[in-house]
Amino acid sequence: MNSHGLPMRTEITPGQTSDYKGFDLVMAKNLPEPVVLVADKGYDSDTIRENLAEQDIMPVIPMRRNRKNIVPVDTTIYALRNLVERCFNRLKNARRIATRYDKTAASFLGFLDVVAIRLWFRHLST
Repeated sequence: MNSHGLPMRTEITPGQTSDYKGFDLVMAKNLPEPVVLVADKGYDSDTIRENLAEQDIMPVIPMRRNRKNIVPVDTTIYALRNLVERCFNRLKNARRIATRYDKTAASFLGFLDVVAIRLWFRHLST
């Protein structure tokens, strides 16, 4: 759970993998059904937009520049993405996360959980 009491998932994909390839991990069925998906341009693809439309999920994803038909984005909702970016920034303050010292994915994700719990406790105490 993040500081707002919402479920959060961490997964590792290869560094050269495009963002949209991790879409299936984000939309796994064992999490609550979203109403809105807020994402960056890396998730802009027709396949993702069609998948979201089938599930009645509103995409708040800016279009890439090379798109012929640009659909406007709700900037008020998109501004909330800043919360996620700030969370990543705080997680990367742990040097071990930023530099990826761990040799295995399991130990990296384990330490990521430890850092997330530490941030959550800090948030609760303020």
